[in-house]
Amino acid sequence: MDKIISQEERRRTRRRTILKYAAIAAGALAAGGILMFYSGGKSIFRDEAMLRKAELGPLESAVAASGRLVPAFEEIVISPVASRIMSVYVHAGDSVGKGTPLLQLDLSESESRYQNLRDALAIKESELKQLRLANHSALSDLEMQIEIKQMDVNRLEIEVENEERLDSLGSGTGERVRQARTAYITGKLELQGLRKRLENERKRFAALEDAAVLDLGNSARETEMMSRTLEAGRIPAPRSGVITYISIEIGSQVSQGERVAVVGDLSSFKVAAEMPEGNIHKVHAGAEAIVRLGNIELNGIVDQIEPQSKSGSVPFSVILKDSRNTRLRPGVRVQVYVAYGFKDSVVRIPMGNYFKGPGEYMLFVEDGESGKLRKRRVTLGDSNRLWVEVTGGIAPGEKVAIADMDAFESYSTLTIK
Repeated sequence: MDKIISQEERRRTRRRTILKYAAIAAGALAAGGILMFYSGGKSIFRDEAMLRKAELGPLESAVAASGRLVPAFEEIVISPVASRIMSVYVHAGDSVGKGTPLLQLDLSESESRYQNLRDALAIKESELKQLRLANHSALSDLEMQIEIKQMDVNRLEIEVENEERLDSLGSGTGERVRQARTAYITGKLELQGLRKRLENERKRFAALEDAAVLDLGNSARETEMMSRTLEAGRIPAPRSGVITYISIEIGSQVSQGERVAVVGDLSSFKVAAEMPEGNIHKVHAGAEAIVRLGNIELNGIVDQIEPQSKSGSVPFSVILKDSRNTRLRPGVRVQVYVAYGFKDSVVRIPMGNYFKGPGEYMLFVEDGESGKLRKRRVTLGDSNRLWVEVTGGIAPGEKVAIADMDAFESYSTLTIK
């Protein structure tokens, strides 16, 4: 007679069965893992590896650089005098109009000098007036002497004529005629001397006045420059725009000619870029450039290259063709690609994070027969923002993993899932 199995007994039997098969499965998985570990293999999804096919095609070589967006037009405001900052009226990022006060310098010393210059200018103006009056008086005296002398000469001329007439009538003597002629000739010579003296005095006085006018002009210009310095000492904005830099430390000393503010025009932008000095020989003014900002690309032209490097990098600027794009913002970091050569046909693979520059790499290449990825030594050459030149190790048609494979650095073979 069959014995009835209780409900509790059936549950215990079911649990033992489940545990047995779970142990078998765990053992199989462990054995598979050990086998894979010792065989040097690991699996990866195809999409995760980002397999891309090597192909033949043209390559426009480009060298990469980093940069940031800056206003296309900036005006640096310098301190006109050596002074200290008394007040700051605006801050970086503020919009200002032309003539808006930016900061106030301590101008007490400059104002004192300006007042001294004004006083000196007034004295020189008075001296010039006095000189002109004195010259006019002296010339007037000479002119009066000449008129009197002219009248005297005219009288002597008449006396000569009278003596000559009396002598012809027998009433005069030759001696009196000679005396009259001598006095007349002497008077004419004296008149001629006065006229020459008047001419010379006019030239001398004119030269004295010219020198005084020149000195006065120099003093007036110096006074005007100091007036402008005082006006500039209040540091007005030289143009409408946005403050991109300003000295804000009140009480700090500034030297004459030192930068105290920068006003930028944010309606258009350019790129201030820098490149390692080892690659700068590939860049020249006028070269075409691509500027990548997020997911947009802008065309540009290399403008100026600095003659000296700074901390191993050489600064240069790029003029954007679409410099008024609404996506542009000051200070935003961008990637710059400067074209420097062209090759008609090369083996190329898509650009990826794996590429750090020309040289040898260990990349995973798909083995078509086994369906696995095998690590292979590959030589890479020139590049641009889209493609990398393969100079050895990969043939056209082969597929290579262009994803970040650092996590699989210790493996020589990967299984594609």
